[in-house]
Amino acid sequence: MSLFKTVFAALPVAVALFASPLQARDISHAMGTTDVPENPQRVVVLTNEGTEALLALGMVPVGAANSWNGDPWWDHIADQMGDAVPVGTESAVNLELIAALEPDLIIGNAQRQEEIYPQLSAIAPTVLSEELRGDWKINFRLYAEALGLQDEAEIAIAAYDENVDEVRTSLGDALAEEVSVIRFLPGQIRIYQRDSFSGVLLQDLGFQRPDNQNVEAFAISTGKESIPNMDGDRIFHFTWDTGDGEGDALAEDVLTDPLWQSLSAVQAGRVHAVSDAIWNTAGGILAAELMLEDIAQIYGVD
Repeated sequence: MSLFKTVFAALPVAVALFASPLQARDISHAMGTTDVPENPQRVVVLTNEGTEALLALGMVPVGAANSWNGDPWWDHIADQMGDAVPVGTESAVNLELIAALEPDLIIGNAQRQEEIYPQLSAIAPTVLSEELRGDWKINFRLYAEALGLQDEAEIAIAAYDENVDEVRTSLGDALAEEVSVIRFLPGQIRIYQRDSFSGVLLQDLGFQRPDNQNVEAFAISTGKESIPNMDGDRIFHFTWDTGDGEGDALAEDVLTDPLWQSLSAVQAGRVHAVSDAIWNTAGGILAAELMLEDIAQIYGVD
């Protein structure tokens, strides 16, 4: 069992140990300042990465945004969600259902819920993080502050950082590889850069990136004409499909294209299909740990 998992398993105990009466406090967030109750118990969370944050802090939400491709939850969190009620996708939450859950705190994200912030705030105190993409630790710490669980958050982050250090040390010279990250979606291909979920983790580990990906930006949206720009010493790719097969069809089209087959990473047998949920879409601390496990397995390190 990794150190992270060991600490994660102990977090419910840590919550009990650290829990103490707190004064109601003002929380600064993307939409301003909100007075949050001292010990929120009925929490609704409206992002996938926020759900992972709550679980990692030993708390099961009473309601949560559906996992993007889950039924209703990602496989890697389904066993932990208990009686949590799905309240719609991040981009289309059900306000009536949220209100019926009588939350004492709502956690979300401005990129997803800024327009409905007044309605959410009318239901319960609402805290919104600013961005979804790269450094999940920023949002994790904000959510922990809103929950009054800052100490537990630092325990979890320290355990994760130690796990990163262990994998980095085990990878050794492999970190000199320039790794390319590609996503297939209906109608487009993305070449991911550093300000993305996978990009931050790869940077934390110390991997090199091809020049067009070694940029503090999110991604390049492109098509098959840019296949030569997708090369690296090693390629990781994942696919987003909405159920109509278009994402999978594009992936198959690219992966069988002679131009793709000519890439140096393909020729060297260094191409890996990985989970879109884990490497990109879930976006939280639990997915980050699983991405670390993927990398360790692919490179054959402990």
